[in-house]
Amino acid sequence: MNVHVLFHDNCFDGAASAAVFSRFYRERIRPDATFTYQGLSHQPGGEGVSPSVFTGEENVIVDFRYSQDARLSWWFDHHVSAFQQPGDEAHFRADTSGHKFHDPQRKSCTCYLADVARERFGWDPSPLADLLHWAEIIDGALFPDPEMAVALEEPALRIMTVLEANKDPALIPQVIQRMQHESLAELAASPLIADPLGPLLERHRANVELVRAMARYENGVVSFDLVDEGIDSLNKFIAYALYPEARYTLWVGKGPRRAKVSIGSNPWRPESRRHDLAALASRYGGGGHPVVAAISFQPDDVQRARTAFLEILSQLSRE
Repeated sequence: MNVHVLFHDNCFDGAASAAVFSRFYRERIRPDATFTYQGLSHQPGGEGVSPSVFTGEENVIVDFRYSQDARLSWWFDHHVSAFQQPGDEAHFRADTSGHKFHDPQRKSCTCYLADVARERFGWDPSPLADLLHWAEIIDGALFPDPEMAVALEEPALRIMTVLEANKDPALIPQVIQRMQHESLAELAASPLIADPLGPLLERHRANVELVRAMARYENGVVSFDLVDEGIDSLNKFIAYALYPEARYTLWVGKGPRRAKVSIGSNPWRPESRRHDLAALASRYGGGGHPVVAAISFQPDDVQRARTAFLEILSQLSRE
């Protein structure tokens, strides 16, 4: 039995969810199962999951949007923007398989999946306790302070950094396989993570200085435009380390495959948030959570991305 696991690409929670599902499925459903893995990325305009990705005998989506495709066997997600296409939510609610689960109140898909597997299927997730612990911290932004999130000294944060910057489709499936039986410290010290990490840490330090130079802080919002610098991904906590009093961070960037607007609220000042960021992003075809969201555009659609950036900045700046 081949099980094809589709996961939120370039995301620690997505990879960890895929690892947890695989171990659960092998231990409680089919010990003889084999697994293949494929990352899913949010497309410009909020397009749904492509039918072409359902290539397994069983197909699974973790930490990503819903699909009405009849070939989808299992689904776990925790995003409020999970149902993007007309009829998605009704289709999910009518499902009788007992294999599809959604809870937008959960911090991480990884821990949500592990809890469902334990409560519904009698699986013991305790051997993966460290992975569950860090998935909850990373996806829930439960760091004690922004300095930890920016220092990137913990093994889990080093793995996160490599996953978020990765362009090699073969790397994350290897990480998922190793997350199932290796400690995070062992994985972070292995050449798979350690080799690409060095240049990424140098780039990260440069990004800290770039944000320091480019960011503007006004009316509780840290904003910056990195389109001309060719950057579409960076550590989302840099702005809060530089401006701990900020309510929100908002930036626009561009890479080879997309232009992107990123929106976040300060996890160390949750009482200051006044907006549902997923709802703001959904107006432009994006999504995420009430506390953090993003919008993707075609790489040549920079003007639309910058327009969305300015419109959202205006909304966030209002008291």
